[in-house]
Amino acid sequence: MTVQVPHGGRVLFIGDSITDAGRDRSRGDDLGTGYAMMAGAWFTARHPAHRAGFVNRGVSGDRVRDLRARWEGDCLALAPQVVSVLIGINDTWRRYSEDDPTSAADFARDYRHILESTRRLGARIVLIEPFVIPLDDAKRTWREDLDAKVDVVRRLAAEYDATLVAVDELFRSADVDDRVWTNDGVHLTPFGHALLAQQWLRAVTPTV
Repeated sequence: MTVQVPHGGRVLFIGDSITDAGRDRSRGDDLGTGYAMMAGAWFTARHPAHRAGFVNRGVSGDRVRDLRARWEGDCLALAPQVVSVLIGINDTWRRYSEDDPTSAADFARDYRHILESTRRLGARIVLIEPFVIPLDDAKRTWREDLDAKVDVVRRLAAEYDATLVAVDELFRSADVDDRVWTNDGVHLTPFGHALLAQQWLRAVTPTV
C-alpha cells in the first residue's frame, strides 16, 4: 500500500536525529542534509508540477515520549496531509547508555497516542521502522530491546492503515560492509540516507 501525496499537499518528516540531520532550526523550511531532504528533492524532481511541500521536524535525541510531548506544535499545528515518522532507536539506546529503558508497552502506548491524534487530523501516515546496524558486539546486544519496538511499529502500521517503510531488514541484508551505511551503527552516512530515501519514495505516490 502506498500513500498518496495530494497536489500541493504538505509532507511532514518527524522523528529523532536521523530525521533531523543537522537542519537549521531558525528556518522552518530547512530539511537538513539527510533522507528527508533527499526524498523531498527526488519527489519534486520527478513530479515538479505536483507542488508538494516538505517540512522537517526531527529533533536529535528524541524518544517516543518526547515526540508525544511536542506533537501538537510540531505536527498537528502544521496541518500536514502526510506524516512520516521515524522514532525508536533512542528508546533502545538510553537503556544501554544511561540505564533508562523504555518498555515495549510504554513505547506502544505513546506511539499509539500520536497516531490517534494524527488519524483525527485526517493525515495519511508513513511509519519507518527503527533500526540498528551492528558494527560491534555491543550494538548487536541492542537487538534484544529493539526487536520488540520494531514489532510494535509493524503492528501499529497495520492497525492504523499506515504505510510501513521496512528498513531494518534492508540494512541488515545489504551485501556490503556496514560502514558504507553508518559510522556508529545508528547515524547514517550520505549513502545510508540515500538508501533510506529510496525506500521511502517507494512508499508514496502523487495523486492524479
